[in-house]
Amino acid sequence: MTTKAFAEYFIISLPYVMGAVFLVGLFFRAVIYYTVRRHESFAREFEKRVNRFIEAEVPGKVENVSFYVLTKKLLERTYYEVFEIRDRMKRRKPDNVMSASDRVFLVRQGCAWLVKDILKQVKFLRWTDDNPKLLNITKATLQHNPCFNKVFGVIPMVGMNDLISILPGLFVVAGILGTFIGIAGGLQELGTMNLQDLENTKNIMDRFLHEISFAMKTSIAGIIFSLMAHVANVILSPERAYVSMIDRFESSLDLLWYRADNNNFPAHERPFDEHRDAVEALAEDALNKEIGKTAAVVRGA
Repeated sequence: MTTKAFAEYFIISLPYVMGAVFLVGLFFRAVIYYTVRRHESFAREFEKRVNRFIEAEVPGKVENVSFYVLTKKLLERTYYEVFEIRDRMKRRKPDNVMSASDRVFLVRQGCAWLVKDILKQVKFLRWTDDNPKLLNITKATLQHNPCFNKVFGVIPMVGMNDLISILPGLFVVAGILGTFIGIAGGLQELGTMNLQDLENTKNIMDRFLHEISFAMKTSIAGIIFSLMAHVANVILSPERAYVSMIDRFESSLDLLWYRADNNNFPAHERPFDEHRDAVEALAEDALNKEIGKTAAVVRGA
């Protein structure tokens, strides 16, 4: 294949290649955004239940409340209500984040890992009057979560997201490269011009200008795909959802820490089980609350 033939083939195929790369990048960007948003939705549901719990509390109420126990109960309640109860009842407007696509993207498994890892880390926090580094705990939990850090549990999410972020620049570079290759291919033919043969010279110049005009279209295509990729990256920005998720978890855990009186670990505490029947677990929790209220009334009498 001659240089001119290669240049023509490259210029013709380049816009289609850029279009295919754009579609693949858009697909994976949407998948990453969806995965982060679904985990962020779980954080929003957890924050909602923590706020309800704090609003129902009475200031100055003296109780021996463990931070670990509070965190475990509210994380469990969020998980069971989000992924089990609402999904079974199939209400019209459930505040859940579970769907068939969530199962494909391992959202449920990721949230179960999140609950387990947070509980594993807060269990060993020493109780002090100062607020511990709950932000570091939240970040470390998400960074080590295999369901959250990999697309479909296989492709590293951070690396893929970084690659998609530089696609706008790559499209511009590819378009300019196509233009230069087209010009380089046309320049070879200019060397065969005979200025004494005006008709042949005119034909060569016409073909050269046509090739330059066609080669410029690769730059135009690169700029267009670059703009579309940039807009898609801004709209489907997982970074904003990630920051929101971190902030929600941190603020919720801070509220529970301020409400707690210690971080004691109960001797007979049952570990979190994501496969446990949600109705049974929530009913048991409600029964324990009623028993606690009755015991408090008896002690007060």
